[in-house]
Amino acid sequence: MTNPVRSAPVFSQTITDFWREQFLNGEILYSDQSFTVAINPALDEDRRVMVLETSDGRVMTVLTPELAEKIGLIQQQSLTESIFRQKLNEAGVTLHGADYLFYFSKADKNTLLQENLEGDLRRLTEQDESVFSEFASSASEQDLDDAYVELDHWAVFGSFEQNRLVSAASMYPWEEDAHIADLGVLTLTSFRGKGHARKVVRSISKYAYGQGYEPQYRCQLENDSSAALAKAAGFTLFGKWEVISPDSAN
Repeated sequence: MTNPVRSAPVFSQTITDFWREQFLNGEILYSDQSFTVAINPALDEDRRVMVLETSDGRVMTVLTPELAEKIGLIQQQSLTESIFRQKLNEAGVTLHGADYLFYFSKADKNTLLQENLEGDLRRLTEQDESVFSEFASSASEQDLDDAYVELDHWAVFGSFEQNRLVSAASMYPWEEDAHIADLGVLTLTSFRGKGHARKVVRSISKYAYGQGYEPQYRCQLENDSSAALAKAAGFTLFGKWEVISPDSAN
């Protein structure tokens, strides 16, 4: 059977094994060189159907047996991604807007670990509550919601300009036992374009590696500025990931 994930060796085993477990840990209903469908009864309710398109163009899907029956999948029938999506649509099953998934390649990880980042950068703690509160109050509600940067997360780093916190990134372990840390970043509008976000993202990512975690950067496909930041910070696109929409039919 073709393994779509392992064909991308530039990423660490931690990442490739994690996504293999998500999509290939079940009964393989259909598989060819470009498209794979698996059935897994152990999927969480909010992930009862998922689609992953890796950067090489291959697509993996996984869904519960109940959803497979609902949309009319038949064992070993000829399938394509477009037919699969059409079956979801006809059954009233909608997917949430896709996220880009970015990770450091092995080569870029090594570069990061050898780098000494310049600038007023440091890890933030609970002693920085007043500094962080002032920072948050200077950002819009939309930016705060989109970035999801919180002082009580597993790790928080900040970049300062003239003793003022102007950019912050935070991380939390994304899945139990996965050793992947999901990050968010927010820079105050008037301080963007100065390299603060790039530096703070690289700082927190270097810290994550020191704790045994792979940094993960996610953003929605239409968020061009966030995707550009991911690349500027040294990340490489791994793929596009979709899950079932909270508003989807059961």
